[in-house]
Amino acid sequence: MLVLALVVIGSSLAIAGTAVEYKFKVHNNTDQAIKKILASQDGKKYGYFDIGSGIPAGATVELVWNESTDTENCEQTFKAVFADGEESEPVEFDFCEKGLVLEFK
Repeated sequence: MLVLALVVIGSSLAIAGTAVEYKFKVHNNTDQAIKKILASQDGKKYGYFDIGSGIPAGATVELVWNESTDTENCEQTFKAVFADGEESEPVEFDFCEKGLVLEFK
């Protein structure tokens, strides 16, 4: 019985230890680099993704949500901040959708 209990506990820990990464792609279909990607649950207070030096014009990158957002809603409002400082219009996306690609035009 003790061996069976250890196997069950070990299996449970192995399953609990595998975190699910929530990924999505961003395609920059504009003629200038995206310098920031902003996300908000309520459309008022925005956080941002670390996209390094930016997303070049015409490029597509894959981003991963930070695990601290795992308890947030699937619906999020997004904006892009471009190299000239202009922001895109806010757009809502459902991040529970598999294969999601955000496209900024």
